[in-house]
Amino acid sequence: MITANLKPQKVFEYFEKMCSVPHGSGNTKQISDLLAGFARDLGLKYRQDELNNLIVWKDASPDKAGCAPVILQGHMDMVCTKESWVEKDMAKDGLDLVIDGDWLRANGTSLGGDDGIAVAIAFAILEDKSLSHPPIEVIITVDEEVGMDGAFGIDLSDIKGRRMMNIDSEEEGVVTVSCAGGVRADSFIPAHLMKLEDGYSVFKLNIGGLLGGHSGCEIDKGRGNAVKLMSRVLFGAAAEFEGFRLCSIKGGRFDNVICPECEATAAVPASAAAEFKTFVEKFDEIFKTEYAAADPGVELKLEAAVADEAYSELDSFKVAEALFMLPQGVIEMSRDFKDLPQTSLNLGVISSDADGVHYSNSIRSSITSQKEYVLARVKAVTVSEGGTVTTRGTYPGWAYNRDSAFRATLMDVYKKQTGQEAAIAATHGGLECGLFIEKLPGLDCLSIGPDMRDIHSSAERLNIPSVERLYNLITDFLAELD
Repeated sequence: MITANLKPQKVFEYFEKMCSVPHGSGNTKQISDLLAGFARDLGLKYRQDELNNLIVWKDASPDKAGCAPVILQGHMDMVCTKESWVEKDMAKDGLDLVIDGDWLRANGTSLGGDDGIAVAIAFAILEDKSLSHPPIEVIITVDEEVGMDGAFGIDLSDIKGRRMMNIDSEEEGVVTVSCAGGVRADSFIPAHLMKLEDGYSVFKLNIGGLLGGHSGCEIDKGRGNAVKLMSRVLFGAAAEFEGFRLCSIKGGRFDNVICPECEATAAVPASAAAEFKTFVEKFDEIFKTEYAAADPGVELKLEAAVADEAYSELDSFKVAEALFMLPQGVIEMSRDFKDLPQTSLNLGVISSDADGVHYSNSIRSSITSQKEYVLARVKAVTVSEGGTVTTRGTYPGWAYNRDSAFRATLMDVYKKQTGQEAAIAATHGGLECGLFIEKLPGLDCLSIGPDMRDIHSSAERLNIPSVERLYNLITDFLAELD
């Protein structure tokens, strides 16, 4: 095993075993069965449901008999992204792990540290019979990355704990105490492909080289969204070139990932081909200037293409105008937590077919009324172009509990270990804590994690020393609980 010499050895052993099988969102049967096998091999009680969620129970250590249970919680699914040169099928193949100094990453793909490391830590704790701890209930959900489907559907009627540690944060030394709620908005603008007459020149445009990243944790980094950049080109072209026709557009795989690449095919009258090429090349220069700091690899490519069909000139303009008018990124910053986005949206996925163009937005806000306001803006733009909007995956936010003895104990343990105060923070990312609070009245939550960078992207990496420190923090914390 490539991680054999890493510490804690059991944590990385479980993590590497997880990485050996595919476990993208919506593809969790194999990983769920693997984890159920771990529980079975440890002789522990477990329950695996029809959604592939898994719950595992471990009795208290002898010195903690009679203590109230504690919940350890994370999700088993990951966001699967890869570089264009990677031939691996992430729906069928495992990951190729690479140790890069103090960092663990995967070769050309996302790593799934979000949230595989939580599962690995939980199983290492479940296996270790030397630890002091109250009764432990480990809850591992599925499809968190695509709308928290597992958390929505899981039955928690046999869960006794009312103290929960979510291990789905990405910054060591930070205790997350609140998160945004969210909703996914699926939009459709009708447009019908028609035969493309003679006399047109067809081009394929590709915007790539963008960092992408998590649409909650990294929405404030100023990174480019490939769909939104493409919309500037298409809208400008539709206004500039008479006869402009859109043939197709596609980009992104997940609503909650800042779209790193978008491809469109468009046609202009052959007489305008040279001028169109110059027009597009200017946008390449514009994007390189605007994103020199946040996305230095951005590139807009243009090449000749072939297409037999295209949307009408009017429908092409409607689609381009809608995409151009849609807001993107941070809408409002928090007034309670410094440098925290309060409300945002991300246009994550777009595709086209013979009947029109589909696009999906991930909307987040810690304030319900602002979430509804942004959704109304998306609806207004789409409907104004003759389109429709449906919603899914609405999940609640998690309000800050100012008086938490559970959190106070963790803060004390952290200070004893490090001599420093842990930071208290809220996240703009979505966590499952809000849903669990609804299902388990009186639940007291906190969220922690190791240092991770560029999650949801092929640059994702996990800091190895921080995993050991986090594991020691959690095990010492468990020993302090009554």
